[in-house]
Amino acid sequence: MRDGFVKVAAASPVIKVADCDYNAERVIECIRRADEQGVKVLVFPELTLTGVSCWDLFKHRVILDGAEKAMLQVVDATEGIDMLVFVGLPMAVGTRLFSVAAAICNGELLGLVPKQYCRDLRFDVPEDGMVYEVALNDYGVVTLAAESLFVSGLLPELAVAVELGEDAEAVISPAALHAGSGATLIARMAAFPATVTSTADAELTARYESRHWSAGMILAAPGKGESTTDRAYSGLCMVAENGTILAEAEGADALAVSEIDVELLTNLRRESGDFDWDSDYEQITWGEEPADTALTRHYNKHPHLPEDPKDLPATCERMIDLQVSGLVKRMEYAHLDHCVVGISGGVDSTLAVMISAMAVKRMGLPATNVIACTMPCFGTSSRTKSNAIVVAEQWGCEVRVIDIGKAVYQHFDDIGHAHDDYSVAFENAQARERTQVLMDIANKVNGLDVGTEDLSEFIDGWCTYNGDHTSMYDVNLGLTKTQVRAAVSHIAQTTGDRVLKAALYDVLDCPVTPELLPIHDDLIEQKSEDAVGSYALQDFFTYHILQDGFTPSKTFRLAKAAYGDEFTDEELKRWLTSWCKRLFSQQFKRSCLMDGPAVMSFTVSPRSGWLIPSDAEAALFLKDLEKL
Repeated sequence: MRDGFVKVAAASPVIKVADCDYNAERVIECIRRADEQGVKVLVFPELTLTGVSCWDLFKHRVILDGAEKAMLQVVDATEGIDMLVFVGLPMAVGTRLFSVAAAICNGELLGLVPKQYCRDLRFDVPEDGMVYEVALNDYGVVTLAAESLFVSGLLPELAVAVELGEDAEAVISPAALHAGSGATLIARMAAFPATVTSTADAELTARYESRHWSAGMILAAPGKGESTTDRAYSGLCMVAENGTILAEAEGADALAVSEIDVELLTNLRRESGDFDWDSDYEQITWGEEPADTALTRHYNKHPHLPEDPKDLPATCERMIDLQVSGLVKRMEYAHLDHCVVGISGGVDSTLAVMISAMAVKRMGLPATNVIACTMPCFGTSSRTKSNAIVVAEQWGCEVRVIDIGKAVYQHFDDIGHAHDDYSVAFENAQARERTQVLMDIANKVNGLDVGTEDLSEFIDGWCTYNGDHTSMYDVNLGLTKTQVRAAVSHIAQTTGDRVLKAALYDVLDCPVTPELLPIHDDLIEQKSEDAVGSYALQDFFTYHILQDGFTPSKTFRLAKAAYGDEFTDEELKRWLTSWCKRLFSQQFKRSCLMDGPAVMSFTVSPRSGWLIPSDAEAALFLKDLEKL
C-alpha cells in the first residue's frame, strides 16, 4: 500500500436466487479474480449468498442454514488471501432475523455487521449499541455489531465501515456516522433495483457523499441473476473517491476495480479539522501482507482545469468573471478610472489587458481608459510586440510604446554596470524600470497599475523582486499558467473579431519568455521553460504537493501515470528537484504579494493563502526525491 493507495473493487456476480451453494461458488470466483488484480478490499451486494429477492424464504431454516454454510465455504476459500471481503446473507440470532455483512479476511470471519434501517419488515434492526455473540456451526462464536470499524494492520488510516441496503437512505446518514468515527472507506452493499434513473442517482449520491465526507466509497448492487418477478437488477458496481467516480461497471458479472488514495482522504480531513476518531466503534484489525499497489486509475495532466471539454467554457467564464469583479471593486473603492497594463505579447499580460478592458466596460467607462504600455528593450521581438499592440488595439485600449533602452543604459551608468554584462542585474534593471514607468503613469492618470504575474510564476519565483513581481492589484494572482492559457484560448474561440482571434492564437503559440536578454535575428531566444521546466508540469506539482499534501516522490509517481512517455524519469526528477528548491528559496517574494482575486480555494496570498517562512529549508523535500 505504498503512497497510501489501496486497490478496491465492487463485484456483482450472476447468482441463482435461493441457491446458496451455487452463489458461494460465484463469490469465490470473484474473490480469486480480484486477488489476481491485487485487490485488498472487495464488496458484494446485500444478501449476496441468497439474493435480495427471496422474500419469505429468508425466514426458512433451509435457507438460513444454507446461507451460513455458504458463508463458511467463502471463509475457507479465502485462506492465504490477504483481502477484506464483505459478503451479504440473512442471519438468525435467536428469534431475530438480520440482514448482515460478513467481513472475511485470510480464512477468518472477522465479524458480522447488521443492517440498521429496514423497510422490509421481514428483517429486524439491532438495538442501539447492542452487540450479539453468534454461535456458528463448525466455526465458533462471532461478534455481530452494527458499529464496527475494520482497520488495516498495515495502513492505520485505512478504516472501513459497511452499510447495507436502506442504510444509505436513513434520516441520520450512516456515512456521516462512519466518517465521524474514523472510517475513510465506506463499503455500500446495495439492494436497489434498476430503473431508468438508478445509475445516475447512484452516481450522484456517491459523488456527493464521498466528497462531503472526504471518503472513499465502494458500491455493489444486485446483479442479473436476481428475480424479475416485480423488479429488474443491473449489477451496478462503482468506486468513488472525494467526489470522483474512479471506476464503474454494470451488467452480468460486473467488477469495478480502482485504487483509493487513503493518504489524500486523510490529508483532506486533517486540513478541515472536522473529523474525530470515535472510540465507541469496535475496531477490528485486518491485513498482514505488504503490497505495492499498481496504479490503474487516471490522473488529469491539468488538474486545475476540468478534464471534460464540455465543462471548460463555463470554468473559463467563471474565472474571467471573478477577475473582472475583483478589479472593478478595487477601482471603485479607490475612486480610480483608469487601468495601466504593461503588455509584452505574452499570455499573462494579454489576459490582464483584456480583463482590464472588460472591467472598465462594466464600470461604464470607455475602453480608452485602459492604457496598454509596451516597453521594448534589449530582448523584445517584433512578434511579441506586434501581438501585444494588436490585442490592445482590438479591445479599443490606448496603446503607448515606450522604449526604455535609453533609461536602462543611464541606470547602468549610474550604478557602474557594464552595458555588455548580461548578469542578473542586467535583466532585473529592465523589469524594475518597466514597473516604475507603469506605476508613475497610473499616478498621473488616476489609475491602477494592473499586475500580470500568475500564480505559477509566484510559486517558482520567476519574476523580478519589485519588478514584474510588484503591482497595485494583480488580476492573475489566483490563476495558474494553465488556467491563464485556458482563459485566453476561450476568448480566442468565442470572439467574432478575426484579427483578435489570430493574434490570440499566436500569443498562445509563442514560448513563455521574460524578454530580458539581447536577441539575434529578431528570434525569441530566452525561454522561461528552459530554466524552470514545463508550466504544465509545475502546475501538476503544485496541485499534488501543496494542495493534496503529497510527497515529491509520490507526485513523481502520479506524474508518470498522467504524462506517460512525454517526459523521461530523469526529466521529471530534474524538474521536481528544481520546483522544490525554488518553492522554498523564492518564498520571500510571496511573503509581500499585492492583493488579487483568488479563483480557487488555493492561493499563495500572504494574508489568507498557503504560507511558509522565507527561510525554511527544502532539505527533507529533496531527501524524499533521493528515493527515486
